[in-house]
Amino acid sequence: MQTQKLLVNGERLKQELETFADFGRTTNNGVTRLALSEEDRLARNYFCSCCEKLGMTITVDDMGSIYATLPGLENKPPIVMGSHLDTVKKGGRFDGVLGVLAGLEVVRTLVEHNITPRIPITIINVTNEEGARFEPSMMASGVLSGKFNKEEMLKKVDIAGITFEEALKKSGYEGSIENRLEEAAAFIELHIEQGPVLESEGLSIGVVEAVMGMVCYEIEITGESDHAGTTPMSMRKDALFAMNDFIHNVRQKLDLLNGELVYTIGRVNVKPNIHTVIPNKVVFSFEARHKDEMVIADVERHLLEQVEFMTEQGGCQVELSKMWSRDTVWFDENLVQLLEKSTKSLGYSYKRMISGAGHDAQFIHTIAPSVMLFSPSKNGKSHCEEEETSWKECEQGANVLLEAVLTILRDK
Repeated sequence: MQTQKLLVNGERLKQELETFADFGRTTNNGVTRLALSEEDRLARNYFCSCCEKLGMTITVDDMGSIYATLPGLENKPPIVMGSHLDTVKKGGRFDGVLGVLAGLEVVRTLVEHNITPRIPITIINVTNEEGARFEPSMMASGVLSGKFNKEEMLKKVDIAGITFEEALKKSGYEGSIENRLEEAAAFIELHIEQGPVLESEGLSIGVVEAVMGMVCYEIEITGESDHAGTTPMSMRKDALFAMNDFIHNVRQKLDLLNGELVYTIGRVNVKPNIHTVIPNKVVFSFEARHKDEMVIADVERHLLEQVEFMTEQGGCQVELSKMWSRDTVWFDENLVQLLEKSTKSLGYSYKRMISGAGHDAQFIHTIAPSVMLFSPSKNGKSHCEEEETSWKECEQGANVLLEAVLTILRDK
């Protein structure tokens, strides 16, 4: 006879998600809760009060990340759950906060069933994951993992000229470096997918194997400005037309590389940007993402070959600058299998996935065994007010999280 599974309270999770959406709710039912803003401070205060009522201890590190810990019978490295509470401007009600509140619901479920864990359980709210107010994104986890320099991050400014350090002090959440996460039995981050795959395939859960690698270039094409009406087409050095040729030729090559490759030209600056003047300069970004480093290497090769080709042809000058890159981060295989087992035991449909978006887990994995879990996003929408994940899907994600935590506690 199969033992009945312990499940979370879906209605309670729903109510808390709606409560947190009130901290920055927009007129179109989205959320604007920028890192270390007043809305973020109030959400943090409420989160801490919820955790304290459960008998959890609260600590804060030097980047403002909050750790709420339920003591265990043994003083060993904790099981850590969580994500982030900050949003982009006019973002959604589920991005980041679902992972934090699902962790809260897991602890509430344990407490109300009088389950004292063998090892501590910690919920983490990581500061400034979005990078919407202070760039870069994943700032605090980047500092935590040694990827970013803390002193440089403290000097980052928002559009009002306020530094991260100033905002951190004002928020009241400037903690101690001694409180940083140093080790854990596991880190599990539940997040919305932010893409259309799970919904399109009718699946309930995404078990995330990795965060895919990416590369980002800035390309500058320099031509000559002349009068738009008097200069014959054959005598022009039009930087914008040259950009169009560059993109067209590169796309023909990249579309044959790999079906999972994604690439984006998200930013274009044209000068002098006057309708009667031939553009003399175009600067644009080119970003590509894939799990296989060899595919990324092929992308870079094709970009360089196109620069060489256009240089040989004469006309406009083309310069290619590599802005940054990251390798694919593969999560702990034992934890991936644990999430698969937990999902199957609950009877939910799922698939293994690679995340195209960056998340705190990709940095925290350098500190502790880590893994991610996805809940579906309606129409793939995220970072917008239309962002939607059904309450049932939120509950299912939290149930998988709970089942995984219970399994780790039994195994420890």
